[in-house]
Amino acid sequence: MFDHVQDVEAFAAALQRVRRNAGLSYRQLADTAHYSHPHLIRATSGKHLPGWEVTAAFLTGCGVPADLIPVWRRRWEAASRDPRDIVGLLDSADSLEDLGTALAALARPRSLRALEQQTGIPRATIQAWFHGSRLPGRDRLDHLVRSLGATPTERTAVARAIGRLSPQRDRLSPKTLQAPAA
Repeated sequence: MFDHVQDVEAFAAALQRVRRNAGLSYRQLADTAHYSHPHLIRATSGKHLPGWEVTAAFLTGCGVPADLIPVWRRRWEAASRDPRDIVGLLDSADSLEDLGTALAALARPRSLRALEQQTGIPRATIQAWFHGSRLPGRDRLDHLVRSLGATPTERTAVARAIGRLSPQRDRLSPKTLQAPAA
């Protein structure tokens, strides 16, 4: 898997290909995207990931069909987070607040409203998870994490964190709960 820098560089290169395929100079694109041409050049430099608004304007200005914009959004979201950072946050989480910080980083840049619409989980519940004021249930958290497009490594790290932070009674196996033999 690419590391974060390579993801940003690959995303920038893909934007450059879209512009070239559209046959537009940066100045021509600036007229349709409503951003300055130096701003658009920086968006494809590969040094920093452009914001989503700039990216969407860039793509729209190049004539990318509206039905492909969500595909680009998912690619932009993937490039915007460094999976090693998320996994590191989850692996070092020793409180609900730490878990919430990691989950919020995984969900970035989505709003609570967008998360609620995407998952069906009330935004107040998601917000409580992100603030660390409530321990998520395993099934609901797994649904959220899968909906975010988390990698298998990230999903495993979430499960480990929940295992560490769950109350002791949740970690008892059914065998442990059986009555002793008489």
